[in-house]
Amino acid sequence: MDFSCGRGEFLTGVKIVSRALGRATSMPILAGVKLETKKNQLTLYATDLERAIWCSVPIENRGGDEALVLNGELLVKIATTLPADTVELKTIPGTGKVEITSGGARFDLFRLSLEDYPELPSLPDRPICMLAKSQLERSLELVAYAALPARETSRLSLTGVNMVLERDTLKVVATNGYRLAVKTEDLAQKASREGEFLVAADSMRDLAGILAQLDAEAVEIYQAENYLFFKAGSVVFVGRLIEEAYPDFEKVIPKDNPIGISLERKRFLEALQRAQITAAEESDAVILSVENSLLRVSSQAAEKGETHEEIPLKKKTKPIKISFRAEYLIDALKRLESDEVTLWLADAESAGLLEPGDSEADHGFLYVCMPIRMDF
Repeated sequence: MDFSCGRGEFLTGVKIVSRALGRATSMPILAGVKLETKKNQLTLYATDLERAIWCSVPIENRGGDEALVLNGELLVKIATTLPADTVELKTIPGTGKVEITSGGARFDLFRLSLEDYPELPSLPDRPICMLAKSQLERSLELVAYAALPARETSRLSLTGVNMVLERDTLKVVATNGYRLAVKTEDLAQKASREGEFLVAADSMRDLAGILAQLDAEAVEIYQAENYLFFKAGSVVFVGRLIEEAYPDFEKVIPKDNPIGISLERKRFLEALQRAQITAAEESDAVILSVENSLLRVSSQAAEKGETHEEIPLKKKTKPIKISFRAEYLIDALKRLESDEVTLWLADAESAGLLEPGDSEADHGFLYVCMPIRMDF
């Protein structure tokens, strides 16, 4: 292997694929990045077996088509600190080492076993749907946090983001059993097939971070066997599907809550953040009380004290008193862009439905939150 390329392209490729490096694993090879040259293109690969990422960058190839594996952590550190605009990489015959040079800096790295590197799934020939990168990126931002961390449950379905593909829409869904986030995106072109595809929320958050770095305008989604593929420009992200039935989330969404609390999003968010300061540690409970055209936000804990704040409503509504986990409402409100939001309620024991205003970035988003039962 013998090639040169731009430092910026090399660094971007290395950092993107490093998100899939295996750590604390019984398979040391998963800590490696595979480099493969074909003609004037270098493709970098990384996987932890639950996700895989590959990224292609242009090179000046002075050798043949070849593949090798290097320690991913070292490669990231080296790529980040290279001093010049050009990077040169070549194998050193008879040594099992690779030489990386840039400016006056030179690194000689040991190669890892190419034979031990796992075979990665192949990208299918045709995508099942395509949507704007901004759409998928925004959907994941508004939804992925609502899933349950894998360490907290054995119910794998609650740790995933469910991608519900219909002919004209893609619904991105996540729930932890006490809250539910749904973002519906309209597809410019009809999907070639329908289905539900459940991928670990950790993987989807990594995908969102990668999309934010890319200039690509569209994302193509592919599916094969138990993998879902996302292709944006020269980057392919692969997530292993969770083979577990997803809850019937449509039944959870309230359809006719009669009490609508309409108020300024930012003011509501800040009041909740203040009330969270004196919320009980174990429950994180804040109380919302509506009387006439005022919303009172309060919390109290024996070891902390109390917080009380009043917010004017956009319009008068029926009185109600209900308690929610502050974190759950804050998580949704801080990600929205709408100036106004409406919280639809029925009674103190039924789920609330948060709807954003007319911001285009929030269009198609719904958020359901279960209340905390309290003796008021």
